Amino acid sequence: MLEDIYTELIAEHSKARENRRALTNATIRERGHNPSCGDEITLELEVEGGVIKDAAFNGAGCAISQASTDMMIELLRGKTVAEARRLAELFIDMIHGDITDDAELEPLDEAAALKNISTMPARVKCATLAWHTLDKCLDGAAHA
Repeated sequence: MLEDIYTELIAEHSKARENRRALTNATIRERGHNPSCGDEITLELEVEGGVIKDAAFNGAGCAISQASTDMMIELLRGKTVAEARRLAELFIDMIHGDITDDAELEPLDEAAALKNISTMPARVKCATLAWHTLDKCLDGAAHA
């Protein structure tokens, strides 16, 4: 069932360690914080020639915020800054319930499984923390 897949993905990504590390060659570093629940992350990107070569994070928070961050990082490697910004816009629109068509959400890969968070207003900020932090990072990439 879809609910089981959702629960399994959240558990798997919230506990994953591969992307939870310091990035030694980070060119951009941004801290994101959700004061309403205490979730926080530090997102690090290595951007070269307009392409995200690597990404990593450290942080603490609920399973949704940590899983969403891990899923996002999986999508970022090898993407251009413009592609990453489009993914962030797509994810945030999905979580706000503005985009619901599964075909439109395909670029989000596993992160599209978080779509139903749009029906849980208290969890929206948890799911979007990393993506808003990414937006700030990408603003820095545009000026780098």
